[in-house]
Amino acid sequence: MRNIREILRLHHENGLSSRKIALTCNCSYVTVLTILEKASAARLSWPLPNELDDQELEERIYPGTASQIKSQRPLPKMEYLHTELSRPGVTLQLLWQEYKLDHPDGLMYSHFCEHYRQWAKTCDLSMRQIHKAGEKMFVDWAGATMRVVDRQTGEIQEAYLFAGVLGASGYTYIEACLTMDMPNWIGAHTRAFRYFGGVPQVIVPDNLRTGVNKSCRYEPEINATYQEMANHYHVAVIPARLRKPKDKPKAEGSVLLAERWIVAALRNQVFFSISELNAVIQDKLEELNNKSFQKLSGSRRSLFETVDKPALKPLPLEPYVFAVWKKAKVHIDYHVTFEENYYSIPHQLVGEYVDLRISTTTIEVLHNNKRVVIHPRSYSKRQQITIAEHRPANHRFYAEWTPERMVKWARETGPHTALFIQAMLDARSHPEQAFRACLGILRLGKNYPAERMEKTAQRALSFQAISYKSFKTILEKGFDQLKTTKTKNSPVIQHENIRGAAYYSSTTEVSPC
Repeated sequence: MRNIREILRLHHENGLSSRKIALTCNCSYVTVLTILEKASAARLSWPLPNELDDQELEERIYPGTASQIKSQRPLPKMEYLHTELSRPGVTLQLLWQEYKLDHPDGLMYSHFCEHYRQWAKTCDLSMRQIHKAGEKMFVDWAGATMRVVDRQTGEIQEAYLFAGVLGASGYTYIEACLTMDMPNWIGAHTRAFRYFGGVPQVIVPDNLRTGVNKSCRYEPEINATYQEMANHYHVAVIPARLRKPKDKPKAEGSVLLAERWIVAALRNQVFFSISELNAVIQDKLEELNNKSFQKLSGSRRSLFETVDKPALKPLPLEPYVFAVWKKAKVHIDYHVTFEENYYSIPHQLVGEYVDLRISTTTIEVLHNNKRVVIHPRSYSKRQQITIAEHRPANHRFYAEWTPERMVKWARETGPHTALFIQAMLDARSHPEQAFRACLGILRLGKNYPAERMEKTAQRALSFQAISYKSFKTILEKGFDQLKTTKTKNSPVIQHENIRGAAYYSSTTEVSPC
């Protein structure tokens, strides 16, 4: 850059020679002489006029040079640069090299970058963040809701809007859900992937509970079901930082679009089902994605077709099947419990914690992230689903027991014990449901003599306390050894209010009151 003003000042005010001025301004001796001669020819006096800026001064010294330089250095097309920067591996350095091939006398790299940055500042704030093609999908729930009316009862239910947007093209997917629970959250993701026809590399959600169990700036804990869905589609989940909306400007923008293009536009319409609402939303969504940009050429759809779509990963052959996860401990009877049903586990894992993956049709058991067994899911109650191979060798003998064998073994202790076991079996709709309790009672015989077992069974039967807990309590508390107060020689109480057995006999005639 020519330091014309400084050269003139040192010459007129300080009276320095041309050689000293050249040393001070770090330029050649010839350059100083040339500027002084041209200033004299242009009749520039010192001090210079206040309204004369550097650009006008250069025009006076080198008339026509600046305009010639501008005409010889065409500016690149900024929209083209912005679109190309979204493609994988494309940088400003590469685009500048291509620009110089077409325009050898064009802008140098620093001016090239400066022009692009100045242009980017005139666009939307979200455009300042460069998004690579097919890299990120931003997802969030919109704050505004829509109403769905029950046609029969007139009850009004709020519907929430899920919004997903691709970073590079801004291509948007929106759908309505009746709840913001995990099934709808996961289902909306899978339908968004299907709408885009592919899968991005990264999902950027907010720190909502259906996606993130524990928020952390460095190591957020992703929900197990959400992580499994991400693994199925081979996509990474990177939540935005807590209370940092600038980490996901595309999501914030899509939420605003959902509220303006859908909630506001459909505010006067009445919808009687969620499917009816989503059908109308899809029509509005097509209008939104086909709408031309204000400051860029094309639309979200055209940009998606040329930039994002070719870079998306293909969808897996099968869509993700929703499942929830639960930790469970393997009981002593090598079963785990879920919804009052019992599912067998290999007996070697007794006392260990396992992960249950519960879908609508199956219960899958994993230990150390390795599948152990998969059971069909039962929607009944108190069912026992057992695989014979899961039992220890000595337990397989018991699996062959029948109610008759249970009673036969109890009869070895005594008749009252056999009657009690029979009563327990009869109390259940399926006798197998009482096997565990019966085994518990019979095993008490190892610690108590047969005489006490018999008395306990007799006492429990008399009180109709037909359960393992009652039987055990009578034994442990010693209630079976209590003596009855009634004896055979007890005198019969005579009283006028005591009617006697004859009063209730069928032959006795009772006069009406």
